[in-house]
Amino acid sequence: MASTRETETLTLAGREVAISNPDKLLFPKPKYTKLDLARYYIAVADGALRGAGGRPNMLVRYPDGIEGEHFYQKRAPKSRPPWIDVVTLRFPSGNVAEEVVPRDVAALAWLANLACLELHPHPVRAEDLDHPDELRVDLDPVPGVTWTQVQEVTAVARGVLQDFNLVGWPKTSGSRGMHIVVRIEQRWDFDEVRRAAVALAREVERRAPRIATSKWWKEERHGVFVDYNQNAKDRTVASAYSVRPTPDARVSAPLAWDEVDHCDPADFTLASMPARFEKLGDLHGKIDEQAGSLEALLELFERQGLGDAPWPPHYRKQVAEPARVQPSKRKSPKRKSTKPLIEIGRARRKEDALAGLERWKARHPQAASHLQPADMLVDSMRGRSSTWTRIRINLEHVPEELRPAQEPLDPDEKIFPSS
Repeated sequence: MASTRETETLTLAGREVAISNPDKLLFPKPKYTKLDLARYYIAVADGALRGAGGRPNMLVRYPDGIEGEHFYQKRAPKSRPPWIDVVTLRFPSGNVAEEVVPRDVAALAWLANLACLELHPHPVRAEDLDHPDELRVDLDPVPGVTWTQVQEVTAVARGVLQDFNLVGWPKTSGSRGMHIVVRIEQRWDFDEVRRAAVALAREVERRAPRIATSKWWKEERHGVFVDYNQNAKDRTVASAYSVRPTPDARVSAPLAWDEVDHCDPADFTLASMPARFEKLGDLHGKIDEQAGSLEALLELFERQGLGDAPWPPHYRKQVAEPARVQPSKRKSPKRKSTKPLIEIGRARRKEDALAGLERWKARHPQAASHLQPADMLVDSMRGRSSTWTRIRINLEHVPEELRPAQEPLDPDEKIFPSS
């Protein structure tokens, strides 16, 4: 391992990988550097490659660390080593792009050098881009929901999978939720896999309606949302062992099922995971041996008789998709909406949008005192290469006489979904 002040050169898998500016601080609080990130992915390479290797990956880059701007990069950098594999993807928008396909530990270190904290693979193998081999169960709690409730819904989802002869592999999301990864036979296209995910989400809601929901619109959600749309084409999620942009550098941690009920996501970090990996190995090590069939879930979808569910806004209108209009904006001559929404602000940085929310609450303390955590809708909106944040408030729990009218947005940064 050669070292200069500007570069650290690692020899991995017979290749040399230069880590430029290795002391660049990515996580200010624990003082983790770019070289620390590279060493982390080297330590857990076998597991990280099982989750993201051999798949096209969208790059999520944090060149100035987690407190700076980050951006999404679908296209592989033109300046790259000849041994970095790429594959051409076609997106629902009609665009095409060559995305990086990590194949070995050297590729993981190269990604770390680009300040790619997170591994964001598509649910397909590079050799067959039309047929996913992975069903993704993303359990996303609404604001105010406790980790205990996430654990409860995870157990319900496991029961549904078992009843439909599928094996789930749980992992913390590295944030507030839980993921269950399911290997499937490569027999179905993206639309069919998503349809199976819709059926599963609705069945979880049917079994646990108090704590789980399959409702797409945020104003209708409660408890833990089973996000079926993570299975739509062009969607990616943080894979197993992926580092997340949290102050303590949490990672998406594979779990044994008997750990789910008592684990704490804060225990799994860039610093702690290598020792756990060395002791336990990859707890998802046998996932590729358990590819299951979606036939039973697709039959359930037909029996449910509910048709399609809403797609994300930037997708083309689908055949048989319900109206893509949030409930609070649907016109009804017979009754007044029970979901009165106002928009607070839009900003490139989440912190700036949240600051606008605090200013609104200071201007309207009486209304703010009636808000429940789930009434404050913080939407992370993804453009072509970056994210921005929109803040809305559901005034449902605020007495009508105290409900403020829509005001000029604060902040009001000129942002467009395609930017």
